[in-house]
Amino acid sequence: MNSQQVFTFGQEGLLQLLTVSAPVLLTVLLVGLVVSVFQAATQISEATLSFVPKVVAAVLVLAFAGPWMMSTLVEYLQRTLQSIPGMIG
Repeated sequence: MNSQQVFTFGQEGLLQLLTVSAPVLLTVLLVGLVVSVFQAATQISEATLSFVPKVVAAVLVLAFAGPWMMSTLVEYLQRTLQSIPGMIG
């Protein structure tokens, strides 16, 4: 196994990480932005008003995108584990 293969596996791992985490992160980011604008417009500074909608949005995204996220991670893990014998020998 040479350094090029190590970098390739690292790059693929980071790409999978970004791909799988993007739906949750983007949703929470958008919900946080909307809640922040609402709080600024109404001058309400309640901490739970910004926390609860983000948690609810994250749970909803995980409920809908969770199966896709899990299958993507399982496929990546299977490919990685099946490639180990080829790297050793």
